[in-house]
Amino acid sequence: MKMLRFRSPSIRSLDQEVLCTIRLLDDSEISCSIQRDTKGQFLLDHVCNHYNLLERDYFGIRYVDPEKQRHWLEPNKAVQPYTMCFRVKFYPSEPMKIKEELTRYLLYLQLKRDIYHGRLLCPFAEAAYLGACIVQAELGDYDPEEHPSDYIRDFKLFPKQSLKLERKIIEIHKNELRGQCAAYAELNMLQRAHSLETYGVDPHPCKDFTGSTAFLGFTATGFVVFQGNKRIHLLKWNDVSKLKFEGKTFYVIGIQKEKKLVLTFHTSTPAACKHLWKCGVENQAFYKCAKSSQIKTVCSSNIFFKGSRFRYSGKVAKEVIEAMTNHLHSLTHPCASMLPTPVEDSQGGVDLLFSSPVQSPARLLRELHADPDIQAQLEAERERDRAYEHTRLAARSRMGGVLGSSLRLLSSNERVNACVLSVARFVAVVMGVLLVTVPTLLLLLESDIDVSFLHEIRQTPEFEQFHYEYYCPLRRWILCRISMVVGLVLIEVSKV
Repeated sequence: MKMLRFRSPSIRSLDQEVLCTIRLLDDSEISCSIQRDTKGQFLLDHVCNHYNLLERDYFGIRYVDPEKQRHWLEPNKAVQPYTMCFRVKFYPSEPMKIKEELTRYLLYLQLKRDIYHGRLLCPFAEAAYLGACIVQAELGDYDPEEHPSDYIRDFKLFPKQSLKLERKIIEIHKNELRGQCAAYAELNMLQRAHSLETYGVDPHPCKDFTGSTAFLGFTATGFVVFQGNKRIHLLKWNDVSKLKFEGKTFYVIGIQKEKKLVLTFHTSTPAACKHLWKCGVENQAFYKCAKSSQIKTVCSSNIFFKGSRFRYSGKVAKEVIEAMTNHLHSLTHPCASMLPTPVEDSQGGVDLLFSSPVQSPARLLRELHADPDIQAQLEAERERDRAYEHTRLAARSRMGGVLGSSLRLLSSNERVNACVLSVARFVAVVMGVLLVTVPTLLLLLESDIDVSFLHEIRQTPEFEQFHYEYYCPLRRWILCRISMVVGLVLIEVSKV
């Protein structure tokens, strides 16, 4: 695998390059060199190009910061030098509608991880069937000569894998799944997992208003709340009117049975609450909107001068399906003179897709990561590329040492001028904001104008809290200081 690096715009930026490692769904890793201003979209494109993945909008890159808080990498923000993980971000609402087999295979790998880490909860019978599908996809048909009585123990499928569950998996693998190829077994696994309540749920731990532990999640259907293994709330996206947070408190405002519903939850930290809010905003936009042009910037509070602002940038679910359908249509119907060859039912029909000797990209990907010889060759190639990169960077850094002294004097003046210009721009922006904000605040707080939209703003709880807890004490303090200064001035004038 070749190392990928940016072209440096100047010699000074060579020292700013760092090596970023991305862990894939099968726990293999790829690396690329990035600069401090590299955007997240570049990294996501790099991984998707590595896979040659077309349906890439279902996926994202996740990382954990030094405070142990998880984040999704935002496409328009700079990449931080953390270990990145390529994961499914938006689970397809119907796996059968996935057009590309490679996408289904990556979703299969993600669901394997969800099962093993306990995110995909399922009853005993469902767990046994899912485990048998995984074994069938990995090993093929049961063979008594190759598979001893305890061969399932080599598979770490579930966080708590009992002997009873292993026996049931073996029974299903022997009898029900015989003859299924890997792709067909994976498809059955996706179809069965899709019917579970926790499919696609990334649980966010929190406390409800009673202090009980709850886990919040977002699915293609809507917002869900779990306590233990039981789902206690499901609010569909069409019924969710607003998601907001303040500090460590997360609010879900919606309509249920034609009545307004407000759900309140408390997270451990403000950062966790903001991450929860962002995940909710992105999932609602992805699954609810018909077009990405309908997505609006969302504010975490009702007041325009308070709270965080965020907007999901990307395609929505319907656009992903339509784009892939159009892409496949263009491939299968390049022109009117090229007609597809019909397949008779007697020739195998749909089953021919799964039994064809031609290897699909997903199967090739599986063999690539399973063959130790290929892995050894790839690792040797990576080492050669790393050595070449270090040699080239060392040579260019020596050139930078020679030219750096001559460029330092010129760049110092440019940096000073740029700094002064940045400060002047900042002051101008602050003055402009104050000129707009202060009169607007005075209009809201001091005037008696009873316009409908001003009246609505004044009636909001956030505005009342700001008025009585912050503005009134500040006004009294300012008036007290003004009267004190006026008194002192009058005393000095009387002495004269």
